[in-house]
Amino acid sequence: MSRILPLLLLFLMTAASAAVFQWYDDEGRIHYSDRTRPGAAKVRLAPEFVYTEVEYVYDGDTVKLRDGRKVRLLNINAPEIEHERKRGEPGGQAAKERLRSLLSGQKVRLEFDVERRDKYGRTLAYLFTERHLHLNEVLVREGLAIANIHPPNLKYAELLLTAQADAEREKRGIWGMPEYAPKPMEILRRKRLYGWQRLVGIPHSLKQGRKYVRLRFSKELYVTIPRANLKWFPDLEGYLGRRLEIRGWPSRRGRVYSVLVRHPSALVVLD
Repeated sequence: MSRILPLLLLFLMTAASAAVFQWYDDEGRIHYSDRTRPGAAKVRLAPEFVYTEVEYVYDGDTVKLRDGRKVRLLNINAPEIEHERKRGEPGGQAAKERLRSLLSGQKVRLEFDVERRDKYGRTLAYLFTERHLHLNEVLVREGLAIANIHPPNLKYAELLLTAQADAEREKRGIWGMPEYAPKPMEILRRKRLYGWQRLVGIPHSLKQGRKYVRLRFSKELYVTIPRANLKWFPDLEGYLGRRLEIRGWPSRRGRVYSVLVRHPSALVVLD
């Protein structure tokens, strides 16, 4: 067990996976090694931020790292950009270009929440640059993306929702675009809407299901809330008879139209 030179010790202490052991000899001199021995104590190492390069920007909320990981910026959603299998949405290209400019000449570090991967196998993370910019927040604050909170990932939920309220108040980005202005929920019956929408209506009853609870706006119009997420919502009875703005993605099944809502931030009480 040899004494470790200071330079080697520094290397060990900055290596994310290294274990460093410390002990004293009979003369009171301190020794370090990457191997344990009788009487040695493991040194608790402070975590170091690891920065990596972004190789490619797919759109305003998805990037590819140099190590091959595809990273989805957690709890935000930017408008789609046009490609072979998807229509473009207003503001999508602007969000992509802004993210690309924020990453120019910068490496990033990732912060994680409860869930680290989505159903597509992408890494879920909050991205921070070497200049300490929280990219998820910047994009929301500039109105280039919306806060799309997915419990149980709530680490920066309050920060993102505050940033969104600021963007909405100042009508930045999508909040000033006519394409994203609120629409009456009944429009779903006569016009197919694509992408994220702001819909306004008054729910009149609740429909209980085994996995979901539905706020009913009419026989064919619902807001669907997973039962597993109810602990983050106020009493749903409090929404009945009140004018709401629903923020999300409408879907259709037969003659029934619904919007899946996972967090109460997507239900805004207007009166």
